[in-house]
Amino acid sequence: MLAIDVGNTQTVIGAYRDADLVGHWRISTDANKTEDELALYYQGFLMLKGLSFASFDAVIISSVVPAATMSLEQMTREYWEFEPLIVGHNVEAGIEILIDNPSEVGPDRLVNAVAAFERYGGPSIVVDFGTATTFDAVSPVGEYLGGAIAPGIEISSRALFNAAARLPRVEVHRPASVIGKNTVWSLQSGIVFGFAGQVDRIVEMMKAELGEGAKVVATGGLAEVVVGECRTVDAHDPLLTLHGLRLIFDRFRGEARA
Repeated sequence: MLAIDVGNTQTVIGAYRDADLVGHWRISTDANKTEDELALYYQGFLMLKGLSFASFDAVIISSVVPAATMSLEQMTREYWEFEPLIVGHNVEAGIEILIDNPSEVGPDRLVNAVAAFERYGGPSIVVDFGTATTFDAVSPVGEYLGGAIAPGIEISSRALFNAAARLPRVEVHRPASVIGKNTVWSLQSGIVFGFAGQVDRIVEMMKAELGEGAKVVATGGLAEVVVGECRTVDAHDPLLTLHGLRLIFDRFRGEARA
């Protein structure tokens, strides 16, 4: 089974043989790629692990980019000759959604909630460092309760660099200390420790509502930049969304067979 998680900035791909993850890749999301262009990319990734399109009999997709979803759907039909499973479209995440308008929740956030509850139990909080930094709360019995959305590390930093002509673009990694001795150092301090502080404050407030026993798991492409400075994060699980897609696929397949 091929699991594909399409974010606004990055796409994560996982190849599963039953429950075993046999290969995974992270690429930039490009909503302008056609199904044929995508097929060439995917074929190349799979070949690195000795796989081909013929190795798969199912594709499951979580996507927040409609144009990319359409191209992946067309690629699956053209090159696999079956319909992909698309979370929120033709397959449900299998989690009760306790917010005002359930259709507003991105499928990736529901997939993360499913995976977090299965791996860490409930209550739990998922912090996903992507284009936005999202915080999602899961109840003690696995319900999706809601969350918070903040501007992500990359887009916030880019906005600062673009708006302040004299500030240089910097590589985002942990500086030697909070007190910077030059502009680059100071920017790195503000970004890394600033976002870590944001995470800790929001998590602390969510824990006050959920209960102090809530497990906190971090995921997403930019998590490793900040997670080491967050005192409230219990686990870093970079492949959490792929795991959630596999769980949803397994449940769907079991229900279909029943």
